[in-house]
Amino acid sequence: MTNILVTGGAGQLGSALASKLAQKPSTTVVVIDNLSTGDKSKLPIRDNIIFIKADVNNYYDIISIFATYKFKYVFHLAAVVGVERTLEHPIVVLEDIEGLKNVLSLSKNSGVERIFYSSSSEVYGEPFEIPQNEQTTPLNSRLPYAIVKNVGEAFLKAYQQEYDLDYTIFRFFNTYGPQQSNDFVMPRFIKLAMTNQPIPIYGKGEQTRSFCYVDDNIDTCIKALDENAFVNDVLNIGNEDEVSILYLAQKIIELTNSKSEIKFLPSLKEGDMTRRCPDITKMKALLGRELVSLEEGILKMIAYYKAL
Repeated sequence: MTNILVTGGAGQLGSALASKLAQKPSTTVVVIDNLSTGDKSKLPIRDNIIFIKADVNNYYDIISIFATYKFKYVFHLAAVVGVERTLEHPIVVLEDIEGLKNVLSLSKNSGVERIFYSSSSEVYGEPFEIPQNEQTTPLNSRLPYAIVKNVGEAFLKAYQQEYDLDYTIFRFFNTYGPQQSNDFVMPRFIKLAMTNQPIPIYGKGEQTRSFCYVDDNIDTCIKALDENAFVNDVLNIGNEDEVSILYLAQKIIELTNSKSEIKFLPSLKEGDMTRRCPDITKMKALLGRELVSLEEGILKMIAYYKAL
């Protein structure tokens, strides 16, 4: 029996990952989440998925969990996420460093073989090159969320050097899916369009992003586990099709046949990077299939919301 821990497992990515991991034979998936932003209902009901409400930032909340289950692998996804949320609560964001330290300490003392860490495209800050490559792009962001992710990467590399604890760092770019919270751009825009409400955009909407459908993200993560790939390495996970936020809003209005108008708001003072587009050469080689297109992903979201 293989026991796998997913922290932050009641969020969009964590719940999708736990669900897919639980399909493996002779595998028990333990999900821990403090439910500050996650929702237990996102997890499927399965005998081999165990949910425990706990806060990784509290050492004594999780020490007995590690002692009980003797995890072979840990996927550490627990974190405060979302640009506006992380800007409004920088101290809470910085506390996530304690969570990673707790997970690393307990992992190296309990025989965990490998930790998979959810870093972020935010570590790149304003890009010096497009697409953003794991090896050559400077890490220059000054935002608390990005700093925490950058520090987290340094901790993983240090623990591998000092304690031989293997890791894989996933630098996630924008990922979307049906169970994503409404405060993220894709579900917000789609739901507003489906109800013909105005769609707000910061600035002129010229800032670009690339949007990765959740299935592509999760399948890549699990392939990294199954194929023992990118051990002690960094992997961009995203989609290479770069679009402006204005184009995204227009495309969603088109696909929903909406009467929504676009409402332009003042630009954010910080946190709204001008461009985001990953080099996913390594990801595509690992995934071994075509990624879900933006239009296909949006249509999947629309169909899901209509069925609710």
